Parts: sequence; structure tokens; C-alpha cells
Amino acid sequence: MSVPDPLPPRKPRRLGLYLPFVLLLAAAAVWSGVWFKARMELGRRLDAGAEALRKTGYDVAWGSRSIGGYPFRMDVTLTDARVRDPSGWALAAPRLEAEANMLSPGRWIMAAPQGVVFTRPVGGPVSVKGEIIRASLSGLEKTPPAFSFEGVKLAFQPAPGAQPFALTAADRVEFHLRPGPDDQGGVFLRVDGGKARLAGLFARVAGDRPVSLSWNSTLSKMGRFAGATWPEAVRAWSDAGGQISVRDAGLTAGDAVLGVQPGTLSVGPDGRIRGSLDLTLRQAPKAITALADTGAISPEAAQAAAVVAAARRDGETARATLTFQAGQTTFGPVAVAPAPRVY
Repeated sequence: MSVPDPLPPRKPRRLGLYLPFVLLLAAAAVWSGVWFKARMELGRRLDAGAEALRKTGYDVAWGSRSIGGYPFRMDVTLTDARVRDPSGWALAAPRLEAEANMLSPGRWIMAAPQGVVFTRPVGGPVSVKGEIIRASLSGLEKTPPAFSFEGVKLAFQPAPGAQPFALTAADRVEFHLRPGPDDQGGVFLRVDGGKARLAGLFARVAGDRPVSLSWNSTLSKMGRFAGATWPEAVRAWSDAGGQISVRDAGLTAGDAVLGVQPGTLSVGPDGRIRGSLDLTLRQAPKAITALADTGAISPEAAQAAAVVAAARRDGETARATLTFQAGQTTFGPVAVAPAPRVY
């Protein structure tokens, strides 16, 4: 009786060894396809958005554009980027960088490492440089979207021939726009450690001490803020009953302090602010005199406003109401200047 030969040993299966690598390569290929498709779509949207703005009167352009960030980001770099609205306001940057995470494509972080230049319709260009100039944008499907700007150690330099700017430097500048409940939007501005230009109004009041500014307000009817241009959007919002609810605001320039109590403002058909705000002022006579010295108000209006401030003074603090009506700004009963124009 013979013993059968043993079966030859089976070769080990290599599928279990190779399968994870195959799946990884397949996932990488699929993800690469998704990324490159998103890259093409982003470029298409940038071109379409720029063209749509041009059709409404905006000037939008850039020198070169690159899109990178593979595999998990979308990085957009624009050189010599600029945008100008029909009213003459403009913003330009020698280099603008933007970044979004592929897992959160609705949130963009932007930076201008070489600074920016903003242009005023009447005053002309102002160059802004700083240690940090960055912004973030998200919630584009909401009205308003969430937008934040932050600047640290900023320096402001008007272009040759341009009108002076109120500040020459600031330790920190923040601006925030946030969507809120009930079709509202929040607006917050803060300037810390500002340095006034030598011949300006702030310099006459503050001397060589820092200037600080804050503004906190809520806007209603934000869903109606829409239009091809800035004036059209403001008119549509105002016609729908949009209002600005000022929560608090203030300005500190040396010893002079201006406090703004809660109040409500709107925009009239002429594009000027309407409404009233209750003010508290410290060193009011000095500030009013500076307004006259810089030509912001007439000497006669300054003299009458100083009388009003003195009559309503309690110690070093005066209280008065600033009213914007019929295109004029009145300090108490005294007309001092045209009402501020929004467009």
C-alpha cells in the first residue's frame, strides 16, 4: 500500500497585499479628477463674474492669474488686480492671494502682501501698506455674506497730487460684515492707534496722541440691497424701508471724545443720510474750533455751535443732538454742514 504524495503548498494570495494600494491609487485618481474639475470651474466663474461686473459699468482686470493648491486647497494668485466702480471708487493690489480648503470651498482667505491702493472719486489714490493686510469671505449664498478685514501696522500715503488722507498710520484696523436674523446685517468698524496727518482736523484736536474710532450698527431689509451699481442698490434698499440702527459709536482724538448713543438713520432720495443721533462730547469747543480752522464748517456756524455746546455742558462734557434732515446737518438748532452723502 503506497502513501499518496502530499499536495504541493498553495501559493500565497497577493490580492490582500496589493488591494489597499490599488484602492489608494484609484481614490487618488478620482480625487485628482475632482480637483482639476473644480479648478476649471473656479477659473470659469472668475471670468464670468468679472464679465458680469464689466457689463454693469465696473472696470475689472488683472495682469496674470494662477490657480494651484493641489491636492487639498484652491489657491488663486492675481497680479496687478484692480476693480473700479462707476462712481469712481477703486481698489488695486500688485499681488492678491486667495485660498480655500477643498473640504470647505465656501470660505476664502485673502491677503495682499505688497499692500493695496484705494482710490477716492474726488480725493485720489491712497497707498496702504502694513505688516498684515488680509480678509475673509464666506456665506456667499446669504445677504449679506460674512466678510472681515484686518490690517495691522498700516501706513497710509496719498499719491502725488492727491488730496491728504485723515490718517498717516494705524496700529490696527478691523471691519466686519455679518448676516443676522430677520433679514438684518451687522456692520462693525474699529480703528486703534491711529496717527493723524499733521495738517488735518484730527491732528488739530489730538495733537501727537493717538486717534481711535469705533462703529457698531445693524442694517435692516438686507435682502432688498441689490442693484447693478452701488446707487441702485442703496435706492432699492432705502425704498424698501431699510434703516441703519446705530448701537454705539465713538471717536477719541487726544482729550476730545465723541460718544454716539443708539439711534436710527436712513438714506434719502438725494443719497444723503437722514435721521438723528444723540451725542456726548468732551472738549467740544476745541473740536468745533478745529472744524472751522480746517474749513469743514464756516466760522459763523462754528461760533453758533460752540454757544450751543457751552449751554449744554455739564463739567467737561456737552450733550447735543446731531440731526440730518433736508440735506443739512444740524448741531442742536445750528446748521453746520451738508448731510453726509452715501452716493
